[in-house]
This record gives sequence, structure tokens and C-alpha cells, in this order.
Amino acid sequence: MVTNQTYFRIRFWVIIFLVGFKFANPLSSDGWESSIWKEKNYQNKRISSADPTNGNDDFIKIPKKSTITIAEIKGRGIIKHIWMTLASKDPMARKNVVIRMYWDNHSYPSVEVPLGEFFGQGWGEEYILNSLPLVAAPKKGKSMNSYFPMPFESSAKIQIENESDEDISNFYFYIDYEEWKSPLDSPLRFHAQWNRSITKPNTSNQRENEWGLLGETEKTKFNKENYFSVLETEGKGQFIGLNLYVDSPTPLWYGEGDDLIFIDGNQTSATLKGTGTEDVFNTAWSPKEVFMHPYFGYPRVSDSIGWLGRTHLYRFWVESPIRFEKNFLFLLEHGHANSLTLDLISVAYWYQSLNPKPMKVLPKKEFRVNQPEINFRHIHKWRDSFRSEKGNGEIWGNE
Repeated sequence: MVTNQTYFRIRFWVIIFLVGFKFANPLSSDGWESSIWKEKNYQNKRISSADPTNGNDDFIKIPKKSTITIAEIKGRGIIKHIWMTLASKDPMARKNVVIRMYWDNHSYPSVEVPLGEFFGQGWGEEYILNSLPLVAAPKKGKSMNSYFPMPFESSAKIQIENESDEDISNFYFYIDYEEWKSPLDSPLRFHAQWNRSITKPNTSNQRENEWGLLGETEKTKFNKENYFSVLETEGKGQFIGLNLYVDSPTPLWYGEGDDLIFIDGNQTSATLKGTGTEDVFNTAWSPKEVFMHPYFGYPRVSDSIGWLGRTHLYRFWVESPIRFEKNFLFLLEHGHANSLTLDLISVAYWYQSLNPKPMKVLPKKEFRVNQPEINFRHIHKWRDSFRSEKGNGEIWGNE
């Protein structure tokens, strides 16, 4: 028998759940329930890899060292969904294949990113990602999806370049878009850019001192060149997202680095200043847990000692894009006072007016290879060096 107390307790938590869903669900917060039933004035269109003979070979082949245009759209519209998957003998295909997007007959691509890292999968790996704009879905992350709206006024073109030494035997895709009759109400276009840096300690003695383990922690001295640059761009737009792929050669926490965001010409004092890398990505206290929210998360964490190895973090500012009128600069410290060696790869996502100048050129695949793994064998060699330094003997390791 359900008592009144139990009944009201259950009713309370049901209400809390429904209210929480209303405000946490990004679809609900966008008011879909008040607009989805209203008449639309666009036509739904799709370009896909469907077999033109009506057979079951619903894929295309992309030979090694070749580029194929998979979609070329004339007219006005908005790409609303992209789905892709592939099969290749190259285990690093997702890192060695590049996706490019061009809008409105522009000479330069607005998107130029390795395929896996664009869709939220680092290091050529396959794993689940569940965010609002990007989803890597079962089987084991092989299904890559984008829900970023990508508007265009006169044309859109999407290319896939296979830089691999192996053919892509099966490349499947959908490009779902809306064909519009009325003009778009914004000149901003979707952009995405890849960046990488293998950082070095910029402390006064070049020691990787973090958490004060090697002596007093230094104060941060601002020097733009010492920071990892997530994005630097000119024009009018709004920044909306970041995938950050961290490969750490140290077991110590990599995330004491603050974010610094400079907006519209101010590069001496950050417009937006943060308190630590985990805080940028809406977590706390050096997490090592897989966690995925529509706006932020850690879909892949280090499975080694401490924070040694690979961690993937994401944050999407869909609740409030970061606006800029003239220029934008997003810097990130690598450890407090830029004290750590890290392999940092970022993919920045933003909207802005088409820029007459090209973006930073994506390095060829030979310059995008992963750093070698550091494992228990290397740690044992570190121990041997430590014992030798201490004169061998009865050395435990915490001396």
C-alpha cells in the first residue's frame, strides 16, 4: 500500500525530473514543441551514396591519394544533418581522411579537418560520442553524425580527400538539407579548423613543475606565443564549440591551464578568463571518468596511471555563442604557467562571414601522426634511472 508520504515523495521527484528535462533538454529549450507543428516553407533534400542502379552497393569507393566531391548543391539552403561511415584497411583512416566544405563559391574551404577529429573521435580511434551537435553512434562509434546547421546562399560543396596509402573500399554518407526559397537572414557561415602543438615547458628553468611537486609554483607571465592557440580569426562571427584531444607524456594532471579569450582587438587583457582546463569543459577536480552531456563531456579518458596518455574533452556554447565583431583569439595554457609538455589537438567550430583570406592550411598526414605511446616499460626505465641516481640499493621509489 502506498502511503501519502510515499505518494508525495514520488510525485515530487517526477515533477523535478520533468522540470529538469524541460530545461536540460536542448530541443525543449529551443522551443521545438511550439514550432515543429507549424507549416514550413522549405523542401527536404538529400544527397547520399545510394546505389544509382537500385542495387545494394550503397557506397562509393575513394581511391588512395585522391579527392572526391560527394556533394555539390546549387541554390540556397541549410545542411541540417551529415551521416558518414567508412571501411578501409588503413587503421588510421579517420586521421588520414580529410573533410572540406565550401560555401557560396568561395575560393577557400571553410572546413578543413581530418574526418575523425571533425566528428569527435581522436587519434584515428573509434569510440562513442554523445553530444548535441556531434554524435558517434554504435557500432562502437563507427557511425559519424553532425547536426550543425550549415547555411549557404548560392552553393555548397563537400569534398573528401583520402590521403591514406589504402583505398577506402566503402564510403557511405547522407547529406540532408533544406532547400530554401526566401533569403537567409544571416551572412554567417559554418567553419571548423584543426590545430596542433606539441608544447614545451615555458617556465624560467624549463622544468615541468606542476602542483608544486618540484618546488615553488611560478606565477603565469602572459606571452601569446607560449600558449596553445585554439583559434585566431578576423571578421564578424560567433564561436560555438571545441573538441580538445590531449595526449600527455606525464602522469600528472594536465589541466591547470586557464583559458583566455580575447574579443575585438583586445590582446593584452582577456575578455573572458577561466580557472583551469577542466573548468572550461564544465567538470571539476581533475576528472578521469567518461561523461557525456549535450553541451560538454569526456568521451575518452586515460586508462593509464594518473593522466598519462589520451583524453578527449568537448564543449559546445550552444546556450550562448561567444560573439565577436572584428576578431577573436582563444588561447589555452598547457599546465599552470605553461609548464607542461603535451600533444594538443583542437578542432574549433564557429560561424562567421566568409573571409577573403584563407584559413591556416591543414598539415599533410605525415605531420599529423600520433605521438608514440608511453607505457609501463618506459616507467620501469624511469625507475631504473632514479635508482641509479640514488646509488641503487634499497630504493622504494618515493624517496
